[in-house]
Amino acid sequence: MNSLLGKHWHHLPENEVLNLLETNIQKGLDIFEIKHRQDRFGLNVLTPKKEKSALVRFLHQFNNPLMIILLVASLVTAIMKDPIDAAVIFGVVLVNAVIGYIQEAQAQKSIAALAKTMTTEAVVIRSGNVIRLPASELVPGDIVQLLSGARVPADLRLLASRDLQVTEAALTGESHPVEKDASLIVKQDTVLAERRNMAYASTLVTFGSATGVVVATGDDSEVGRISQLISSAAELETPLTRKIGQFSRVLLVAILILAAITFGIGILRGQPALDTFMVAVALAVGAIPEGLPAAITVTLAIGVSRMARRRAIIRNLPAVETLGSTTVICSDKTGTLTQNQMTVKKIYTLSGVYDVSGVGYQPDGEISGDWTNDAAVIETLKAGFLCNDSQLVEKEGQWAIQGDPTEGALLVVARKGSLNLDNSTLPARVDSIPFDSRHQYMATLHEDGTVYIKGAAEVLLDLCTGALDPSGNVTSCNSNEFRQALETITSQGLRVLAFARLDKPGAKKINYDTITDLTLLGLQGMIDPPRAEVLEAIRVSQQAGIIVKMITGDHALTAAAIGRQIGLCQDDCSAVLTGAELSRLSDAELIEQAEKVNVFARVAPEQKLRLVEALQARNQVVAMTGDGVNDAPALKQANIGIAMGITGTDVSKEASDMILTDDNFNSIEAAIEEGRGVYDNLIKFIVWTLPTNLGEGLVLLAAIVIGATLPILPIQILWINMVTVAVLGISLSLEAKEPGLMRRKPRNPKAPILDGVLIWRIVLVSLIILAGAFGLFEYELGRGSSLAEARTVAVNVVIFVEMFYLFNARSLTLSPFQLGFFSNWWSVGGAILMVLIQLLFTYAPFMNIIFYSAPISLLPWLGVLIVSVAAYIIIEVEKWFRRKLNAGIK
Repeated sequence: MNSLLGKHWHHLPENEVLNLLETNIQKGLDIFEIKHRQDRFGLNVLTPKKEKSALVRFLHQFNNPLMIILLVASLVTAIMKDPIDAAVIFGVVLVNAVIGYIQEAQAQKSIAALAKTMTTEAVVIRSGNVIRLPASELVPGDIVQLLSGARVPADLRLLASRDLQVTEAALTGESHPVEKDASLIVKQDTVLAERRNMAYASTLVTFGSATGVVVATGDDSEVGRISQLISSAAELETPLTRKIGQFSRVLLVAILILAAITFGIGILRGQPALDTFMVAVALAVGAIPEGLPAAITVTLAIGVSRMARRRAIIRNLPAVETLGSTTVICSDKTGTLTQNQMTVKKIYTLSGVYDVSGVGYQPDGEISGDWTNDAAVIETLKAGFLCNDSQLVEKEGQWAIQGDPTEGALLVVARKGSLNLDNSTLPARVDSIPFDSRHQYMATLHEDGTVYIKGAAEVLLDLCTGALDPSGNVTSCNSNEFRQALETITSQGLRVLAFARLDKPGAKKINYDTITDLTLLGLQGMIDPPRAEVLEAIRVSQQAGIIVKMITGDHALTAAAIGRQIGLCQDDCSAVLTGAELSRLSDAELIEQAEKVNVFARVAPEQKLRLVEALQARNQVVAMTGDGVNDAPALKQANIGIAMGITGTDVSKEASDMILTDDNFNSIEAAIEEGRGVYDNLIKFIVWTLPTNLGEGLVLLAAIVIGATLPILPIQILWINMVTVAVLGISLSLEAKEPGLMRRKPRNPKAPILDGVLIWRIVLVSLIILAGAFGLFEYELGRGSSLAEARTVAVNVVIFVEMFYLFNARSLTLSPFQLGFFSNWWSVGGAILMVLIQLLFTYAPFMNIIFYSAPISLLPWLGVLIVSVAAYIIIEVEKWFRRKLNAGIK
């Protein structure tokens, strides 16, 4: 086997490929052989790209203008003034770098952990059984089945294919699907893009089905050789962090210009060059919010982890921000709004309606009436059982479905009908046409020449020319009679499938052209009850100003009935737009209807894209769910594309921004709530941290303008910026969601980060810091305190005002007592730790030496406390006044 590594397979006949790989298309590999090959070839995974070393990532923390300025300041200070000062500046820079490194590493680790939860699976034949397993466990010689929507899990030589189309953009760059044909044998020198009998790892099946044998895995696959899909680091940049980064860069330039002007004025006045330089450095250090982008990234990462705990995995970090702005949710019905546990409740044939008892997948129940004498019922049950790719299995007395829930319901009702389900007596399947959204049916050909078809009732009714009567004879098909029954059953909220038969004696293959002139057998109506939690989730979403729309492939009457049950309609849900009606609307008409209608039925996946575009034309921020191949364009177009983690295809997951691990609408509402909470915390952090920088800058500017001594030294500013963000700021990232969060209207994504109210609050707190720090600094000098003591008071004013203001910033509108003063123990613990650290800063001799602080008496502490409490009270009064003002406007 080892000699086969790197071998070309596309020019070899099927039998030779199987012989070389020592495998069998019917049975696949056996258990012991699988283990031997796993030991020999390893896991089917690509070797990860070598990441940057910890040292390189740490050194990268110094690669920003502020750090460079500080390092230059440290070097100049060491040469021209005092090595101790230089060491302190460098030490603070080092601590900031360590904090930045730890924060970034935690954020990367958090998002990388979530990425590991998104694994690709493969359908494999092993020991004669069809099983589903992680793609990483595949070995050369495994027989793999491919279905529409699947990602090709390894390099395959195709053995059988039907209308197979594969998108190979990940490998060749060709965006259009490539038609594949297993029967072809191409020349050995054929280029990769033209090897139509091969399917390569990482490519996506967009149509059809196939069976293939694994010929290469992991690094030995084509994609492994060219290393196009090797894992890369998680992307931590979002629109918000880009805005903040741009803001910081503009601010940096402005501050540097101002610092240069300050330095020039100092030199012109005849002040010592070193002192003037240190003033300029202090101004630059104080005014630049250097920790803001990193802190925002950490807050986003915390939000991503919170969402994952609520079963929503974020694939693209910007989705965290966008979720808070969502105005419309377009949700699939089956499995998302409903339980996806189908139960057949009614069977209809020309004899009439038969009721079916029982619920779920337990095959307990019976079919009412004299159905055993109705040949059409028996054939309808048989068609549902044979035209089926799922399995009903029993484990420890509990029945479960392996496969599609709809097909599971058909297996269960066949058992309730006590059909002879022994595979040895049933005609074996010879060929099949898998279900796809374009044709809306599935067909299977059996060795007795019978073709069974199941699919959408409207589609099969148009293809039928006859119908089976109770005695087993074929009569003319009265489609109106069946359509009337269809309308009656669907109006009760049941999903209806039609079943038909076609006789093709001696046939070995079937195709879409074969499926015509069918004999209609009957209808089966099944219920898929709404999830119990969905009603409340929809109510909360609507209360939050979010419009919920349901999109389903079901009949219009079924959709209307479910819409009424889950509260989507204000009236009787009569306004349902079908796919056929949608296709006849012009773009302008669709834009109008898309906003008015909340229930869409018989919608093809391709039409979802038009719906998204129509809603976005009215400036709606759209979240769209999808699970199929053809949903991918709509998921890409939507502001938030949401894929299903359980039923979703790899194609839909690839196109999505978010994956629901439980396929539950409730998780969408929860993710939006978390998204709003994360954005709230981001704004709170910004509003809290900017006054420190602005206040420090104003203090220094005031000193420069009036020619006074600097109230705060550069290394003291470094201390303030470092400890406030590290000790106090993190608590805002962990703030719980505010009450009433989901009663607010969605945030306008085009709105600025800070509105006029918040800008005013930042300026107000900055002015309080200016007045308090500068005022107490001058007061202390006036009453005979030393310069070191006066500066110690000024530093404590800045830090304690920020500490008290932290509790104001826990909510931008509510009092901390309305939130629960002790509801965020991180903020309380941070404040206590901050007090202890500042006592150390003030009274510890080694801190006095390093930071030029000095012990102070009780009276200056009283002044610091008065200023800090005054700041807290002023902000709370301002918030109270605005609450009253807003209440009056309402």
